[in-house]
Amino acid sequence: MVARLVIAAPSSGAGKTTVATGLMAAFAGRGLAVSPHKVGPDYIDPGYHALATGRPGRNLDAYMCGTGLVAPLFAHGARGCDLAVVEGVMGLYDGAADQGELASTAQVAKLLKAPVVLVVDASSQSRSVAALVHGFASWDPEVRIGGVILNKVATDRHEHLLREALGESGVPVLGVLRRAPAVSTPSRHLGLVPVAERQAAAVDAVAAQAEQVRAGCDLEGLLALARSAPELRAEAWEPVIEPVAGRPVVAVAGGAAFTFSYAEHAELLTAAGAQVVAFDPLRDEELPEGTSGLVIGGGFPEMYGAELSANARLRKAVAELAASGAPVAAECAGLLYLARSLDGQPMCGVLDADARMSQRLTLGYRDAVAVSDSPLAAAGTRMRGHEFHRTVIEPGAGPVAAWGLRQPERRVEGFVQGGVHASYVHTHWAAVPETARRFVEYCAR
Repeated sequence: MVARLVIAAPSSGAGKTTVATGLMAAFAGRGLAVSPHKVGPDYIDPGYHALATGRPGRNLDAYMCGTGLVAPLFAHGARGCDLAVVEGVMGLYDGAADQGELASTAQVAKLLKAPVVLVVDASSQSRSVAALVHGFASWDPEVRIGGVILNKVATDRHEHLLREALGESGVPVLGVLRRAPAVSTPSRHLGLVPVAERQAAAVDAVAAQAEQVRAGCDLEGLLALARSAPELRAEAWEPVIEPVAGRPVVAVAGGAAFTFSYAEHAELLTAAGAQVVAFDPLRDEELPEGTSGLVIGGGFPEMYGAELSANARLRKAVAELAASGAPVAAECAGLLYLARSLDGQPMCGVLDADARMSQRLTLGYRDAVAVSDSPLAAAGTRMRGHEFHRTVIEPGAGPVAAWGLRQPERRVEGFVQGGVHASYVHTHWAAVPETARRFVEYCAR
């Protein structure tokens, strides 16, 4: 089984993404085939992971996909690799609200039987670091913390104090990183700025992260720790679906405005018999030739509203496709794009609704039930998903809603209209692979 490490932290903001991405790039630079993974629903960090490794970044989400799929999805992504690096989410033991350890980094580490490296922001502490690491290492005996990387260390004296304090903790120091503005990645209202929006700068940032990790971390010690992981008996997940005849063309929106997607979605659509063709709504004025279905995922249309609105030919093509009854699956950013307007700028006008930016962050896992039949799901289908946005759409649901949400509050949400299924809820189709076949079946009609 592939050697593996989980990179975790006591809390958000400690530097997990910098360390994880730097490690991926540093090991890839040594000629190792590195498989990148991210705990949770996040779409942005995997883009940096892919840049560091040359392989698709893949998510491991025990809430959306279920605990039973974590190891198989890991094995699918890590097939043929020498090393897998898994970046955690939030603090090590933080998971789905009111769900215990579910979807936490700790739970995923246990499901993968993987050692954990704890990244600690040491900028405002010295001897207390030992108490913090001891607490995290002893909280759950099933979680093996195999080392610590100290981040944002100020001086040699500061490093000495930290190492001295940790000397009796039993947890080895496997890296010490100084404060380094060059490795930082800009953020905005939903987290890091995606790679697709800053390709050249992102390449430089990942290179700087790799160099910082090479200079400050014990790569041999980290690799030895990764190789100490026990055998993981898990049959790799496969996108195996009985294919639909006809090879219908499914157009999938991409580019800087629509960067949120899971690699498994395209794999499932392809396995279901579709010809998957990417297009960029910021640049392409027509849908791909022969398009019989459309998938518009999440992203940042609010950052590109003017450009999306200016592409009137494509907006018209999307509206005409939807009016023909062709299947259209839209999530979050896709929902906004299908609206009549976004912050007053004309969008596709498929939905009788208007969207705007908001100061309020909507964030969290969702337990959803399909309210009515659509190309995405039959009425009554239960799926788990995730909402993450700072926009609102009015009305929040059409005459026929997409989902009935069962937590954190009961409400209906989204739109089903002809062949359109549009919603704020992001889903992971690996959990319900028949979703892909159902969608392709509708495309083939």
